[in-house]
Amino acid sequence: MGKLVDKIAVVTGAAQGIGEKIAERVLQDGASVIMLDVNFDKLQQTASALDSSGEKVFAMKCNVADPDEVTKTFSTIYEKFGKIDILINNAGITRDSFFHKMTPEQWHSVLDVNLNSMFYTCQAVIPHMRAQQYGKIVNVSSSSSWGNLGQGNYSASKAGVLGLTRTLAKENGGKQITVNAVAPGQINTDMTKDLPEDVKKIATMLTPSGRMGDPAEVASVVAFLASDDSSFVNGECISVSGGFLMV
Repeated sequence: MGKLVDKIAVVTGAAQGIGEKIAERVLQDGASVIMLDVNFDKLQQTASALDSSGEKVFAMKCNVADPDEVTKTFSTIYEKFGKIDILINNAGITRDSFFHKMTPEQWHSVLDVNLNSMFYTCQAVIPHMRAQQYGKIVNVSSSSSWGNLGQGNYSASKAGVLGLTRTLAKENGGKQITVNAVAPGQINTDMTKDLPEDVKKIATMLTPSGRMGDPAEVASVVAFLASDDSSFVNGECISVSGGFLMV
């Protein structure tokens, strides 16, 4: 606790689930948190629950799949706060379908939110981080990056996140910017709650820990990567999956 005092953190997809818990954890660790999400009503509720005073948590509506919105939103953040120390790219969606049935809309919508958004947000912060000679970027990938039935779009996007993460780490490490990723496995969130029970049972069987994970368990690893405790960790992906075995 207290390891992120005086830091400004931006968390995308922060209205609920893993994003909400990430925002909560970095707030507990001392950071001021700007929470971004396209669902502004839910985002405001979440932000208010985390900080009713409005002094440390700030909700901003932003569709991170829209480059113009990202440019405007991050410009506003820099004008108001003067810096961004930590960027946590968590926004993500699923549009599952077997590949031979997948529509172009299902493909592009997932790539736009899960991968293209990181291009926009990272480009918005990296020049500033390079100038200040400091920055922490944490990207949320997935155990599905290895490939998963019915998730050709999602798996491709999350694999792309890993390639982007490692490239940015190599390009910016000399400027004291670390870029890492986490790969959650089967986590209890709104995204997974509607999965058929037999699918959940199989996922649990494939997880040596014998259960699904909690969003807070992902948030704790993200908080480590966002802190200076991870100062010599760069270009890595930490699996937060209970040892989930992809088949």
